[in-house]
Amino acid sequence: MKVCYPGTFDPVTKGHMDIIRRAAETFGEVVVLIMHNPRKKCLFSEQERKAMLERCFEAEGLENVTVEVGSGLTVKYAESLGARGIIRGIRAISDYEYELQQATANMMISDRVETILLIAKPEYSFLSSSVVKEIIINGGDASAMMPDAIVSEVTAKLSGADTI
Repeated sequence: MKVCYPGTFDPVTKGHMDIIRRAAETFGEVVVLIMHNPRKKCLFSEQERKAMLERCFEAEGLENVTVEVGSGLTVKYAESLGARGIIRGIRAISDYEYELQQATANMMISDRVETILLIAKPEYSFLSSSVVKEIIINGGDASAMMPDAIVSEVTAKLSGADTI
Protein backbone atom coordinates (compact mmCIF):
# COMPACT_ATOMS: atom_id res chain seq x y z
CA MET A 1 0.00 0.00 0.00
CA LYS A 2 1.23 3.48 -0.89
CA VAL A 3 0.94 6.24 1.72
CA CYS A 4 1.93 9.90 1.84
CA TYR A 5 3.47 11.86 4.68
CA PRO A 6 2.87 15.58 4.04
CA GLY A 7 4.61 18.44 5.78
CA THR A 8 6.84 21.44 5.50
CA PHE A 9 10.04 19.77 6.80
CA ASP A 10 11.85 23.09 7.29
CA PRO A 11 14.12 21.41 8.32
CA VAL A 12 13.46 17.70 8.77
CA THR A 13 13.99 16.54 12.36
CA LYS A 14 14.75 13.19 13.95
CA GLY A 15 11.07 13.10 14.93
CA HIS A 16 10.03 13.37 11.28
CA MET A 17 12.56 10.71 10.33
CA ASP A 18 11.24 8.37 13.02
CA ILE A 19 7.71 8.68 11.61
CA ILE A 20 9.04 8.16 8.07
CA ARG A 21 11.07 5.10 9.10
CA ARG A 22 8.12 3.54 10.94
CA ALA A 23 5.80 4.21 7.98
CA ALA A 24 8.38 2.67 5.62
CA GLU A 25 8.50 -0.47 7.77
CA THR A 26 4.69 -0.73 7.80
CA PHE A 27 3.69 0.24 4.27
CA GLY A 28 5.01 -0.76 0.85
CA GLU A 29 5.73 2.74 -0.39
CA VAL A 30 5.97 6.12 1.35
CA VAL A 31 5.90 9.40 -0.54
CA VAL A 32 7.01 12.33 1.60
CA LEU A 33 5.16 15.39 0.34
CA ILE A 34 6.61 18.84 0.77
CA MET A 35 3.40 20.76 0.39
CA HIS A 36 3.50 24.44 -0.47
CA ASN A 37 1.89 26.30 2.43
CA PRO A 38 1.51 30.06 1.79
CA ARG A 39 0.81 30.62 5.52
CA LYS A 40 4.30 29.44 6.49
CA LYS A 41 7.51 31.37 5.96
CA CYS A 42 10.16 28.77 5.22
CA LEU A 43 13.89 29.13 5.68
CA PHE A 44 14.81 26.57 3.02
CA SER A 45 13.41 26.47 -0.52
CA GLU A 46 11.26 23.52 -1.52
CA GLN A 47 14.12 22.15 -3.64
CA GLU A 48 16.61 22.50 -0.74
CA ARG A 49 14.22 20.62 1.55
CA LYS A 50 13.70 17.93 -1.08
CA ALA A 51 17.47 17.46 -1.46
CA MET A 52 17.95 17.31 2.34
CA LEU A 53 15.22 14.69 2.70
CA GLU A 54 16.70 12.60 -0.11
CA ARG A 55 20.12 12.67 1.60
CA CYS A 56 18.50 11.53 4.85
CA PHE A 57 16.64 8.67 3.12
CA GLU A 58 19.83 7.54 1.42
CA ALA A 59 21.83 7.70 4.67
CA GLU A 60 19.20 5.57 6.42
CA GLY A 61 18.76 3.11 3.54
CA LEU A 62 15.07 3.91 3.09
CA GLU A 63 14.65 2.50 -0.40
CA ASN A 64 10.84 2.56 -0.43
CA VAL A 65 10.64 6.28 0.42
CA THR A 66 10.56 9.09 -2.15
CA VAL A 67 9.91 12.80 -1.89
CA GLU A 68 7.78 15.11 -4.01
CA VAL A 69 6.92 18.79 -3.93
CA GLY A 70 3.24 19.60 -4.30
CA SER A 71 0.56 22.18 -3.80
CA GLY A 72 -3.18 22.31 -3.38
CA LEU A 73 -5.26 19.97 -1.27
CA THR A 74 -3.08 17.25 0.22
CA VAL A 75 -5.83 14.62 -0.01
CA LYS A 76 -6.29 15.33 -3.74
CA TYR A 77 -2.54 15.21 -4.34
CA ALA A 78 -2.34 11.90 -2.44
CA GLU A 79 -5.23 10.58 -4.51
CA SER A 80 -3.48 11.60 -7.76
CA LEU A 81 -0.45 9.53 -6.67
CA GLY A 82 -2.61 6.48 -5.98
CA ALA A 83 -1.94 6.69 -2.24
CA ARG A 84 -4.45 5.01 0.07
CA GLY A 85 -3.33 6.79 3.23
CA ILE A 86 -2.00 10.04 4.65
CA ILE A 87 0.40 9.58 7.56
CA ARG A 88 0.33 12.17 10.32
CA GLY A 89 2.47 12.30 13.44
CA ILE A 90 0.89 13.15 16.79
CA ARG A 91 2.98 14.66 19.58
CA ALA A 92 0.32 16.07 21.91
CA ILE A 93 -3.42 16.52 22.40
CA SER A 94 -3.26 19.79 20.44
CA ASP A 95 -1.87 17.88 17.43
CA TYR A 96 -4.71 15.37 17.72
CA GLU A 97 -7.38 18.07 17.71
CA TYR A 98 -5.88 19.69 14.60
CA GLU A 99 -5.37 16.36 12.81
CA LEU A 100 -8.92 15.21 13.64
CA GLN A 101 -10.25 18.36 11.99
CA GLN A 102 -8.07 17.81 8.91
CA ALA A 103 -8.92 14.10 8.68
CA THR A 104 -12.63 14.82 8.89
CA ALA A 105 -12.40 17.42 6.12
CA ASN A 106 -10.37 14.97 4.01
CA MET A 107 -13.08 12.31 4.46
CA MET A 108 -15.62 14.73 3.04
CA ILE A 109 -13.39 15.35 0.01
CA SER A 110 -12.30 11.77 -0.67
CA ASP A 111 -13.42 8.40 0.59
CA ARG A 112 -10.41 6.71 -1.04
CA VAL A 113 -7.67 8.12 1.23
CA GLU A 114 -7.54 7.31 4.96
CA THR A 115 -5.70 9.35 7.59
CA ILE A 116 -3.31 7.21 9.63
CA LEU A 117 -2.02 8.68 12.90
CA LEU A 118 1.37 7.61 14.26
CA ILE A 119 2.17 8.61 17.82
CA ALA A 120 5.54 10.29 18.34
CA LYS A 121 8.02 8.42 20.48
CA PRO A 122 8.42 10.14 23.87
CA GLU A 123 11.92 11.38 23.04
CA TYR A 124 10.50 13.29 20.06
CA SER A 125 7.25 14.54 21.59
CA PHE A 126 8.66 18.05 22.12
CA LEU A 127 10.51 18.27 18.83
CA SER A 128 9.58 20.50 15.89
CA SER A 129 11.39 22.30 13.09
CA SER A 130 10.62 25.58 14.87
CA VAL A 131 12.35 24.35 18.05
CA VAL A 132 15.45 23.36 16.05
CA LYS A 133 15.60 26.76 14.34
CA GLU A 134 15.06 28.69 17.57
CA ILE A 135 17.87 26.82 19.36
CA ILE A 136 20.40 27.38 16.57
CA ILE A 137 19.48 31.04 16.02
CA ASN A 138 20.09 31.65 19.72
CA GLY A 139 23.51 30.02 19.67
CA GLY A 140 22.54 26.56 20.90
CA ASP A 141 23.44 23.15 19.55
CA ALA A 142 20.49 21.31 17.98
CA SER A 143 22.58 18.69 16.20
CA ALA A 144 21.11 15.87 18.31
CA MET A 145 17.63 16.81 17.03
CA MET A 146 18.40 16.48 13.31
CA PRO A 147 19.62 13.67 11.07
CA ASP A 148 23.42 13.75 10.77
CA ALA A 149 23.13 14.14 6.98
CA ILE A 150 21.82 17.72 7.29
CA VAL A 151 23.29 19.10 10.53
CA SER A 152 26.08 21.14 8.92
CA GLU A 153 23.81 22.63 6.22
CA VAL A 154 21.07 23.65 8.66
CA THR A 155 23.53 25.00 11.24
CA ALA A 156 25.41 27.02 8.60
CA LYS A 157 22.22 28.58 7.24
CA LEU A 158 20.87 29.47 10.69
CA SER A 159 24.08 30.65 12.35
CA GLY A 160 23.93 34.40 12.43
CA ALA A 161 20.22 34.54 11.51
CA ASP A 162 18.11 36.73 13.76
CA THR A 163 14.61 35.64 12.75
CA ILE A 164 12.83 32.43 11.89
